[in-house]
Amino acid sequence: MSATPETTPESDTGIPRSEYDQRLARVRARMADQGLSALLVTDPANLYYLTGYDAWSFYTPQVLVVPAEDDIVLYARHIDAQGAHRTAWLPLEQIVGYPENHIHRPHFHPFDWVAFDMRRRGLVGRIHGVVGLEMDSHFFSPKAYRALVAAIPEWRFVDCFELVNWVRAVKSDREIQLMRTAARVTTKAMEAALGSIGEGVPQNVVAGEIMRAQALGDGDAWGDYPSIVPLLPTGEAADTPHLTWTDRRFRAGDGVLLELAGAHRRYHVPLTRTVVLGEPAPEVVALEQAVADGLQRLLDTARAGVPASRLAEAWTFALAEHGLTKPSRLGYSIGIGYPPDWGERTMSIRSEESTVLEPNMTFHVICSMWISGAGYGVSESVRITETGVETFTSLPRGLIRV
Repeated sequence: MSATPETTPESDTGIPRSEYDQRLARVRARMADQGLSALLVTDPANLYYLTGYDAWSFYTPQVLVVPAEDDIVLYARHIDAQGAHRTAWLPLEQIVGYPENHIHRPHFHPFDWVAFDMRRRGLVGRIHGVVGLEMDSHFFSPKAYRALVAAIPEWRFVDCFELVNWVRAVKSDREIQLMRTAARVTTKAMEAALGSIGEGVPQNVVAGEIMRAQALGDGDAWGDYPSIVPLLPTGEAADTPHLTWTDRRFRAGDGVLLELAGAHRRYHVPLTRTVVLGEPAPEVVALEQAVADGLQRLLDTARAGVPASRLAEAWTFALAEHGLTKPSRLGYSIGIGYPPDWGERTMSIRSEESTVLEPNMTFHVICSMWISGAGYGVSESVRITETGVETFTSLPRGLIRV
């Protein structure tokens, strides 16, 4: 039996069928602008955005075929395709499973079979010319690309340049509400981190408390699994980002850059805070003030109609007053996320970004600074409004002493 739009999509994703139709229409309009006769979607976040399909199946090849006209078709591994209708709004006839014996074989690829099936269905014959691929999708391999090029020489494959990701950049009101719910999970996770860090406590224990809170959530704001594990650069290692944890015990004087996210129905709200066990070093206190000034000026600048580069300029000028510079970007667009990242891979807050901000764009604004042997960071996840920003969480931003 096919999934009905009145039940499965609403109950599993919080998004009604009518909004999925609008999303597909916007994708097809952008396809027309780029001269694409079809689009092959492999990013699991984009599959979720267009169909509601949600499963831990993205480690094997899967693709959504989006013709300029006609029905879309989802291809997945046979055992995953059998249950895809449990979350996706697609009727069963638009969900196709490729054979199990195609998984992890050295001399052929599942997309060999997918291409054959597209011929059998007449898709190859009905689609002519230029077909877009998500060339930078984490789960689209060179072998997958080679299989498609060899099997369908009639099509000219081109990079779609994150077409669906850009459609996702402006959120609907329903999506904003899902992110507000995710923010409640974020708050609980950060509170769990702050409540468990202490002298003599192993890092892995704190990570466990964070992940427990990420799953439990906050009442009806249940926690989905986040795209990135908790990050806990500690002590001298706090001078670099993206470190996870070991069994190292926290010591007096340690600084910890906590970066985590709450997730709900795949929507993410990341957050960074800095903790110090005891008295912070003078250079960390100096960073705290510089970052506070820069972040506030950035947030005061942000509103619809402003180029994203202006936010970076506001931060840079504020930082210069403290004699500091920061070469890395200051944030990025967020929303739906799957491992290994919660960013949308579109806009970044940096001086080269020309995108003009629009209402309901959402960003993780992360202002971290690293010096030799120490670091300090604070971030906010925000929604752009006509007059400014809405911050999704309300935890204090300053250096947290425990």
